Amino acid sequence: MFKLLFLVISLFFPFYSSSSSSLHPLVVDSEKFHLNSTAISDFRLLNRRSLISCPINLNPYIKLEVISKSKDGLLDEEFLDVVVSGVSIPSIDHWVALITPSNANVDGCPESKALYLQTGDLIYLRSDPDYLQCKKRECKKRVGNNCVIQTCNATVSFHVINFRTDVEVALFGGGFTSPCLYLRSQPLPFLNPSAPLYGQLSSLDSTATSMRLSWVSGDQNPQQVQYGKDGTRKTSIVSTFSQNDMCNTSRIQSPAKDFGWHDPGFIHSAVMTQLQPSTTYSYTYGSDSVGWSNQTTFRTPPAGGGGNDFHFIAFGDMGKAPLDSSSAEHYIQPGSISVVEAMKEEVERGEIDGVFHIGDISYATGFLVEWDFFLHLINPIASRLPYMTAIGNHERDYLKSGSVYSLTDSGGECGVPYETYFQMPNYGKDKPWYSIEMASIHFTIISTEHNFSINSPQYEWMKSDMASVNRSRTPWLIFMGHRPMYSSIRSIPPSVDPYFVDEVEPLLLQYQVDLALFGHVHNYERTCSVFEDNCKAMPFKDSNGIDTYDHNNYTAPVHAIIGMAGFELDEFFPINVERWSLVRVKKFGYLRGHATMEELSLEMVNADTREVEDSFKIIKSSNSTPKT
Repeated sequence: MFKLLFLVISLFFPFYSSSSSSLHPLVVDSEKFHLNSTAISDFRLLNRRSLISCPINLNPYIKLEVISKSKDGLLDEEFLDVVVSGVSIPSIDHWVALITPSNANVDGCPESKALYLQTGDLIYLRSDPDYLQCKKRECKKRVGNNCVIQTCNATVSFHVINFRTDVEVALFGGGFTSPCLYLRSQPLPFLNPSAPLYGQLSSLDSTATSMRLSWVSGDQNPQQVQYGKDGTRKTSIVSTFSQNDMCNTSRIQSPAKDFGWHDPGFIHSAVMTQLQPSTTYSYTYGSDSVGWSNQTTFRTPPAGGGGNDFHFIAFGDMGKAPLDSSSAEHYIQPGSISVVEAMKEEVERGEIDGVFHIGDISYATGFLVEWDFFLHLINPIASRLPYMTAIGNHERDYLKSGSVYSLTDSGGECGVPYETYFQMPNYGKDKPWYSIEMASIHFTIISTEHNFSINSPQYEWMKSDMASVNRSRTPWLIFMGHRPMYSSIRSIPPSVDPYFVDEVEPLLLQYQVDLALFGHVHNYERTCSVFEDNCKAMPFKDSNGIDTYDHNNYTAPVHAIIGMAGFELDEFFPINVERWSLVRVKKFGYLRGHATMEELSLEMVNADTREVEDSFKIIKSSNSTPKT
């Protein structure tokens, strides 16, 4: 079948009429099944259709040309110009598809037996501003001095990255309800489908003397990372995952298992050792047979327990967005590009020691090629410093998969791609919780999608981890997870799970968590020192007017929702605002933190303006020891 995984643009020809037949009952069922979980686009009716050929004799002038920068093969990243010519009458419904792999076919499609509402990405041909007015026209036939047959042209650009498989461009007629295949380009191979790409770093432990580097390649043979002044080399461990690893239901196959599947290639992981904390190193990765990446520099974080200053960035729910003119593709996160650009500026200035992305990572939700686009997007940041993550509902949740919530939010991924790409120092396989210390902060990072109930493995680990924190070494305890405990947004389903709050919130108070950071809700919100819906203490204004929480006399954690890094923002409704909600901001951005032994300062940064929308800090003296 065709796997229209991304970058689809519409091009329906006027001589081929579109039908408006009613939806098959399975399509209706599927809409209920996946609505609000993995996104539904206008392209939904094309999936799983056997495509007939368009009657080419009705318009002999139509042509399709694909222009690449290289004649030898597609580059690791480029913008392909697709020129469509010979269109009789432009329409807002015209479309073209970029298909991968190029040998996709429709022979095995069971037609209406397995229709579901998932789609590839799409972009309309009307994104060429000259198209609908036929400003780029050609005369195909003249009688004397008169043009009797005139056609219209359009050009659109596809942002293409190296996802290892050949691609082709296909021209369609018939709209979305009665599609027909008109023309197909020749297969377009990548110049080096085995190229080592998208290197991203993570910390293994709190010593900052080793770092894990993970990257993607089409080559299954072990490769190497070469780093440091002496060119030390470490060999990669190679992993991957298959269609059989994806989750499914007996009634409707998931996107990850079926229509959204794309071969992930091979994920390489190598550990760089004998490093020094707070030190800059250069590195490259790959092999002589497939080539080496460009040389990059990274900086190790400060070791846990030291008195060094520590600067970090934290956010949730980022995802990705198209860099071309796509306007309605699969699950766009419109703020992601500006947020990454703003963070990249801080990283390039050497002002950040670590990044924490707390759930809803790529929003691939079963369309596996979207992981490549996400890894490409974050590479300027993740290749320079530790990029630490927490799992979210759009990475893990699916029916009968062992997740807490029986939803279809992962599109059938069930955490497998996430844990393969982002190899954190987890407690174990499919146990994506861990802790890490950097300078004066102990980070406890949990999964809100796995069992957190009393006596569960994760619950017992949370107790053990937070009880073991030496507050004289790391005075600050920051708790991170995806789903929040407090949000003034009222949504369906609710953003806050009262069972999660009942089970876990007492631990935050017992072990005197200073700051709890969550995502899931797509905005920024900060609370008072809160427990059981009651403000236990309010911040005071310092001499600069900044809200200051005094944890020398600890009462309860401060909570902040930081899910404003990319996904379409949620609306605040100023009706019956809870007393514990002190600050609410509906703007794209991220949280910037700075920690010393006696002060933890936080700022919510607006990614578009680079201005600070909210500032607060938590203070405690160095001889202040939490009560246990």
